[in-house]
Amino acid sequence: MLLQLSAAELGQLIVARPGSAYLPLTERLIHEHVQVKGRAAEQGDIASWDNSIPVVVRALLDCGLDEVEVQVEVDLPHTNSAVDLVLCGRRPGTETDSYLAVELKQVRHATVDPRCPIAVDLGFGDGKNKLHPVRQIQRYCEYMVRYLPHLREGDDRLMGVALLHNARDADVEALFELPESDHGFLYTLDDLERFRRALTSRFTAASGKQAAHALEHARRDPLRKVTDVARQRSVKGGGLTLLDEQYVAFDRITRHLEKAAPATAFDVGLFQDADTAPGPAPEPGPKRVYILRGGPGSGKSAVALELQRSLGLKGREAVLASGSHAYTETLRNIMLGTARQGQASSKRAAANKLYRYFNSFTDTPPDSIDVLICDEAHRLRRSSTHRWMPKELRDDDRPQATELIRAARVPIFLLDDHQSIRPDEVGTADYLKALAEEIGCSVEVTDLEGTFRAGGSKRYQGWVQQLLGLRTSDPVAWRPDGRMTLTVADSPEQMERFIRERALEGATARITAGFCWPWSDPEEGRLVDDVRIEDWSRPWNVKPSHSVPDAPRSDYWSTDARGIGQIGCVYTAQTFEYDWNGVIIGPDLLFRDGTFRVDRAASRDPGFRGEVDDSVVDRCVRNAYHVLLTRGVIGTVVYATDRRTHNELRRLIPGAIGMQHYDGAQPRLTAEGPQLPPDYRRRHR
Repeated sequence: MLLQLSAAELGQLIVARPGSAYLPLTERLIHEHVQVKGRAAEQGDIASWDNSIPVVVRALLDCGLDEVEVQVEVDLPHTNSAVDLVLCGRRPGTETDSYLAVELKQVRHATVDPRCPIAVDLGFGDGKNKLHPVRQIQRYCEYMVRYLPHLREGDDRLMGVALLHNARDADVEALFELPESDHGFLYTLDDLERFRRALTSRFTAASGKQAAHALEHARRDPLRKVTDVARQRSVKGGGLTLLDEQYVAFDRITRHLEKAAPATAFDVGLFQDADTAPGPAPEPGPKRVYILRGGPGSGKSAVALELQRSLGLKGREAVLASGSHAYTETLRNIMLGTARQGQASSKRAAANKLYRYFNSFTDTPPDSIDVLICDEAHRLRRSSTHRWMPKELRDDDRPQATELIRAARVPIFLLDDHQSIRPDEVGTADYLKALAEEIGCSVEVTDLEGTFRAGGSKRYQGWVQQLLGLRTSDPVAWRPDGRMTLTVADSPEQMERFIRERALEGATARITAGFCWPWSDPEEGRLVDDVRIEDWSRPWNVKPSHSVPDAPRSDYWSTDARGIGQIGCVYTAQTFEYDWNGVIIGPDLLFRDGTFRVDRAASRDPGFRGEVDDSVVDRCVRNAYHVLLTRGVIGTVVYATDRRTHNELRRLIPGAIGMQHYDGAQPRLTAEGPQLPPDYRRRHR
């Protein structure tokens, strides 16, 4: 949140001063934006503050609601999205806390995309459709209610409106066709009197400070992780609340399916058994391929699961494929866990049909699958040929992506251009788009720009890419943004203790490392402590082909609590997330002369053996650390084995781990502000 003041206090800040380019309120918000978010505000935000907020403030003052508290730019929990305004006060009649979320739009004209009623052109001139303002505020309100229990204490504690204060009804007429609800009403310049009546119906003249304080300091439910969504998606409200461009893409796809063909009798879902049935005739015209591209934590996997859930409830065949063994087996295991007595065999067969691998479509008849959702598509291989494949199916020249596109009536790919981690992984949006168009398909590419990981910190995501050289700009110092905690551990021992303490507090926590140590087979039923750093050593997670007592299978390392006892590699961590993330940067990534350099000789990854070009190894190593550094939901702790690299991290990252006392208890390790590392705490004579 950038600012909170009463309507009366804001009223004094919306009086223009001679010679000033902006209102006093706008100037204050420009300053607060730099202080809170660490970057200058965009021109669109500044224009909204200068032109839109005064409309709401004047409406409150006209209604005698001077003491209603106004919160500006209120962050949605765990994301980088924000509600323009949240008004806080007391409800007439009940005197309970009452809230109104307001999404402000300066548009004067708007048209609805004929292919999708919630995708609209708001006249910004960028050629991009936006989410319908009413649907946008409806989703924001739904998200707030889901993660803020205080808003669930009353049935109608939160209301939402989209205010297009410059637009006439006639100029945005198409927007009114979308149904309104308590979480989303539409008001224009012609409706300002109706908007004032809405304000008086929500608030009394009493002070809203208590309600604002209650909302600001209310408990926030933890973010639902991918596995949580998978487990809960059969129950009411168990799906994901999609926001902004996520919802646009989701709606476009589902509407395309409704028009392409009627629902099939293939009733398959997490809690339904698969039963084959003949599919509908394909839609005339070119096949349409959807590509959803997003960074770590942008909700790609959750969107994939929500698509599958929604389509399954409508009786549509929706198969989810992946190149990740851990991800696929985890989803299969979750579904198997829903089997009633005597159903295990049929449920296992349904799970194996519902969740498949990219290389399992070599002999699938064309268009025999209704919808094929390809998650983790950055892990697509050049071809599906492998050493166990029958000779008659081998085809090294046929792209794996071609098999997937051919197999489905509607293929959907979700990917991150910076997460391919093996030399033969080729999945990028550009690669898939070119391949699909080459075989006659039409392609839609949507960028998922939000983030649900790292506390919703877009800054952290960009900082990691700069650090690893995945952007053109050089590494920069981390500037804390209040969303993501980033600290440096002084030793692997300190990192492990810190991570284990977070787990004892009830958080999920893991340590991962670059692939710079051997990975031994178990000896006499015990894991070998392969990851050795001076006097400290720990084992890797269990190999996929082995099982060890008291340690989870590799597929479940990220989700089984026992995984905290081993060091995870990138192949077991990818796709998943945990609250606290420890990352050991090995000697394969060295900081020299102001940038990271890859030392191929230090890597133990067997995929780099043989004639693999250095540039490919460089890409894979950087992408691997990009994956590892972006698993944390709350915070990340880093340690580098190379002294020069570690000192550079200390220079770039102000956070450190220190000892704190709480109420006289034993001291514990906490993430706190900058401090001197042990080597420099003593004054040298």
